[in-house]
Amino acid sequence: MFFSESDLIHSYTRAQALADGNLIDVTKTAREAGFTFPVALTLSAHADCVLWSEEDNERKGACQDMSGRLWDVLYMAAIAARAAKRKSEPADRITFSLYRVPREGQAIKPRLVTLEAVCGPGDVGEPVITIMQPGED
Repeated sequence: MFFSESDLIHSYTRAQALADGNLIDVTKTAREAGFTFPVALTLSAHADCVLWSEEDNERKGACQDMSGRLWDVLYMAAIAARAAKRKSEPADRITFSLYRVPREGQAIKPRLVTLEAVCGPGDVGEPVITIMQPGED
């Protein structure tokens, strides 16, 4: 063993990140999209691709909601995951893209955004998926 318990300076569990709001649990909707493992989005991925309010609709003259935007993220992630599985290559990280209307500014034209879905061990070694922006960990 490389490290002992005394070598550990700090740990931050997935459960703590969910409780703190740094991860947003979307497992229920993800199951409807075909995922079998728990799924969460990072706070920044959620804010950029899912978060939407009535004020956003009024300001942009758009008609969107958070459930539809979440479904778009999960649907595109599921398509990318199935494509990776068909390639029979072990992949714990997949990259996928989708179009979403940005919340910031006045733009109403959908813009392409790239996200990553990472499958890794949860707090007790169980497989979990985290959807994040590139460069996050």
